[in-house]
Amino acid sequence: MRANIPKGMGGGAQNMNAMLRQAQKMQEDMATLQEELDAREYDVSAGGGVVAVKINGKKEILAIDIKPEIVDPDDIETLSDILVAAVNEAIKRVEDTNAQEMSKITGSIGMPGMF
Repeated sequence: MRANIPKGMGGGAQNMNAMLRQAQKMQEDMATLQEELDAREYDVSAGGGVVAVKINGKKEILAIDIKPEIVDPDDIETLSDILVAAVNEAIKRVEDTNAQEMSKITGSIGMPGMF
């Protein structure tokens, strides 16, 4: 007895090879994009511009610029809060950009842990 397989289902080795080629191309595109994203640099400021953070796509802080007017020896807590806010915003910007750019390649395919 022979089973009736609907057209497009179980298309054999040819369909499987096409899917594998497509997956390999997507993987190569993602690797290329990740290299480009890692090389990007972002400038993020906080506290009305009194603290600026430069970060790369690998989430490595490259520089922190602090305006002299925010430095108050009697209020180190405010400076600390602004630094934390700037660094967190910089990391968020990298993550959001990476996710947005990768989704252009992957579409709606979930890729947890990729970035």
